[in-house]
Amino acid sequence: MNRFINEKKDNWQRLEDLLELMGVSSIKSLSRMEVREFGELYRRAAADLAIARAETRDPKLINYLNSLVIRAHGKIYRAESQGVNLLWQFFAKDFPQAFRRTWKYTALAFALFAFFAIASGVLCYLDPKFADDLGVSSARFMAKDNFKWWESLNEENQIGATKILTNNILVTFKAFAYGAFFGVGTIYVLVYNGLQIGGVVGACYQVNPPFANDLVTFMVGHGVIELSCIFIAGGAGMLIGYSMINPGDLSRTQALKKNGLEAVRLAIGCACLLVIAGTIEGFLSPSALPAFVKYGTGGLTGIAMYSYLILVGREGESQKI
Repeated sequence: MNRFINEKKDNWQRLEDLLELMGVSSIKSLSRMEVREFGELYRRAAADLAIARAETRDPKLINYLNSLVIRAHGKIYRAESQGVNLLWQFFAKDFPQAFRRTWKYTALAFALFAFFAIASGVLCYLDPKFADDLGVSSARFMAKDNFKWWESLNEENQIGATKILTNNILVTFKAFAYGAFFGVGTIYVLVYNGLQIGGVVGACYQVNPPFANDLVTFMVGHGVIELSCIFIAGGAGMLIGYSMINPGDLSRTQALKKNGLEAVRLAIGCACLLVIAGTIEGFLSPSALPAFVKYGTGGLTGIAMYSYLILVGREGESQKI
């Protein structure tokens, strides 16, 4: 069996690479040469599956080949227009699977953001001059005057929610798109936002702790989804940058095409999640509801989102040999 796997695994991996290149698109996204190669590899994988079923008792190998053949078959015989099915497939499979495949990049983006946010918060709390140098001195004045700017969002929720949503999507798009600059642009966006958010909170706690508590209460309801989207999009940007720096066995163009499609899935998924965050930020976060409601909303939305990203679509995932 080991000999069988060793002889065939390169073909299986190449078929997986072509499936990744297609992403959520049809087989028409491949070049003519790649289409011919894809068809040949699909037929070989189907034959290998038949051999594995007849001559081995390894359920892991059989499940892997069965999943691979099913995915390839779906690309070949899928109808030209799937309409709602494509949308359903994206949220029920493509987006959460892409998140799980790239979670290390998301974790790196979170670590980068968290480090600078914590450092900025501590420094602004200990040294008011650092807050001035960082450009968040206005937060100190608002805290001193107890000016809770977020309460004004209650006056025009629809307008406020639209503006907030637009800004959040713009920040997320920058975190994703700036990865094209070898990942340096993405790192800048993460570091900048970490410094600003941490600095504002630290400066407010230094001047007026009750005001800072109210600010954190305002942020927490929508912040779990909002910040998570920035981390996921930042991870997508890093994925693009790393593909340019280290394409591996693929050409740089192929690596960008493959990982670029993965990054686009993440960016589109984040944009949809931000609709939820923007709605919460425009309506619930600035409201007079008790703090426990806002903290509970942040916790529950976080649990729901990560449960979705971690658990949904697992039945269709291919297993590595």
